[in-house]
Amino acid sequence: MTRVAILDDWQGVARGSADWAPLAARAELVFFAEAFDGEDEAAARLADFEIVLSMRERTPLPGSLIGRLPKLRMLGITGVRNASLDMAACTARGIVVCHTVGDGRSDAATAELALGLLLAAARSIPASDAGIRAGRFQAGVPVGMALAGKTLGVVGLGRLGAHMARYGHALGMHVLAWSENLTAEKAAAAGAELVGKAALFSRSDAVSVHLVLSARSRGLIGAADIARMKPGAILINTSRGPIIDEPALLAAVQAGRIVAALDVFDREPLPADHPWRTAPNTVLTPHLGYGVAETWAQFYPQSVENALAFLDGKPVRVSNPEIFAAR
Repeated sequence: MTRVAILDDWQGVARGSADWAPLAARAELVFFAEAFDGEDEAAARLADFEIVLSMRERTPLPGSLIGRLPKLRMLGITGVRNASLDMAACTARGIVVCHTVGDGRSDAATAELALGLLLAAARSIPASDAGIRAGRFQAGVPVGMALAGKTLGVVGLGRLGAHMARYGHALGMHVLAWSENLTAEKAAAAGAELVGKAALFSRSDAVSVHLVLSARSRGLIGAADIARMKPGAILINTSRGPIIDEPALLAAVQAGRIVAALDVFDREPLPADHPWRTAPNTVLTPHLGYGVAETWAQFYPQSVENALAFLDGKPVRVSNPEIFAAR
């Protein structure tokens, strides 16, 4: 019987988000709730599976791993892009890659979390909650910052960044924006003022990052940018950890210069002994940005459909259609 691996179910939501019965009738399903401890473990655990259904970029899928999965015939990804996947290696091996499509609600969900992180950091909401549960009331809670009249800097003004710009306006904030290809016209259409990168970091009371991770954006926000931020300013990242120089950000937070509100990290899941876990001046969430019920209700049913269509010999939502010409 065909074996199907469902990876990266860190919140335990996969089984309840789709009807798996039609696929279970034709294949053995194995759900993986824990992250693999590196490529060697992934290769060993997945060696006997013909179909692997992954979740976004949680498990890296480089060519070196693809080459160690001898039985793999179909790989499912959620979303259209996966920066951790070596598509060329899949195509060369004759592995069909199928994706899922969304209706934009995951974009809004990620931006909503960025707004939540902004508010939580500005008003010390996590510390306040922890203090009350520990028997205190106000004692030890940092004084908050009113956001009305302050300046919000948005790095990357695509769909998610435009959502965040609107949220800033709703809070009465002045919105600045910058990205490498952003025009003044596009910034104005989103209600933002186009400025240079240095000006955005020096003028903003809070900076929210909304970029896709790529070779160009990796490390784009470096130590010099962080050093330009106002004392007590908030840096929010719901995009990808490697966009920001993590050691520089950690040093600034530990020195008490700025506050970091992070949903993403260089390594995920965050290791138990990682310094972020004990860092002051932070609000941390475990990469929850797109992970809402509405997103799961799209990703998982389509993943089931993709696997069933492949078993029927009629793959759908194929990301590497050139594979059929090669055959």
